[in-house]
Amino acid sequence: MKKLILAALAASVALSPIAAAPALAAPQQHNDRGYHGQQRKVVVKKVVKRTPARTYRSNWRKGERFDYHQARNYRQIDYRQYRKLKAPPRGYHYVQSGNDAVLVGVTSGIIAAVIAGALN
Repeated sequence: MKKLILAALAASVALSPIAAAPALAAPQQHNDRGYHGQQRKVVVKKVVKRTPARTYRSNWRKGERFDYHQARNYRQIDYRQYRKLKAPPRGYHYVQSGNDAVLVGVTSGIIAAVIAGALN
């Protein structure tokens, strides 16, 4: 039985290059539909016009998310330089938006307080 299995295995190894030769020798067909009959994909470039963001927003409200793109003169400020500002709680910082001081959560971006005109 072992001899029969070994003979069949040897025959399959010896004949596999011969069986693969006709498939490799056949020329691959190209047609107007693309490679091997697949349709070609046409890519169309689209131009998207974006409306400019508002440069200033003065009506911030407590509980909203502070959008840094809509804040004019956005920068983090030091509360010690202004009399109207108290020390922020842990995890919060003051941000300037125009003449307003906005108390914003560092990680969440949620507004905790708005002090209007604090930076005049």
